[in-house]
Amino acid sequence: MSAVLVTGGTGRLGRPTVERLRAAGHDVRVLSRREGDGHVIGDLRSGVGIRETVDGVDTVLHLATRNGRGDVAPTRTLLDACQSVGIRHVVYMSIVGVDRIPFGYYREKLAIEGLIAASGIPHTILRATQFHDLVAGLFNAQRHLPVILAPRFSFQPIATTDVATRLVELAAAGASGRVPDIGGPEQLPAVELARQWQLAASVHRRIAPISLPGRVFAGYAAGHHLVPGPAYGTATFADFVARRYGANR
Repeated sequence: MSAVLVTGGTGRLGRPTVERLRAAGHDVRVLSRREGDGHVIGDLRSGVGIRETVDGVDTVLHLATRNGRGDVAPTRTLLDACQSVGIRHVVYMSIVGVDRIPFGYYREKLAIEGLIAASGIPHTILRATQFHDLVAGLFNAQRHLPVILAPRFSFQPIATTDVATRLVELAAAGASGRVPDIGGPEQLPAVELARQWQLAASVHRRIAPISLPGRVFAGYAAGHHLVPGPAYGTATFADFVARRYGANR
């Protein structure tokens, strides 16, 4: 099996991805600024150690993100290092709708897609819908408010484990360009997802649907963050919140 470097390998998506890569027999290195099991030391922001971490690697899975707080420059640093050592495959994790919803974080993701496509490095770009954690976090942040606000549109949340499974498949398949988007098994109104979260988290608040002005909300309301057709994901949001909050009781 190939040698794989994972950026963001200690994050919510990175951890299950690293586990599945190792289970599949890959030699996995996790880019980190700190010592740890299987870690290689490097800093994407400063560029220190990056060329050394990609040297001898076949595939790079680029999962690291600061949630839109300056992801473009670190990605350029990574790509420069990959070019210098002749990396054969870069896999990038993006988000469904980055080209249709004018949200700041999405603009960065789209810009990074463009950088990778223009780099000349053989690559694969995967877009996925929102993770279960993100949707649950939207409601959990409001748990002490008198009302839980839920946007008047649907989500199609997907488990990080399902996304990790797809990333491992793509890493093994070789460069494929922009591959079909993936989404969770259900498209449900945010109000219904709030009810599922509320039941699991034992939070008793009124749920109030809201609409907001602007192009970002309109993009979500139009469903540009959803994936039509058969779902890739298998785990439902109800399953996720039952495990998450049941474990905390």
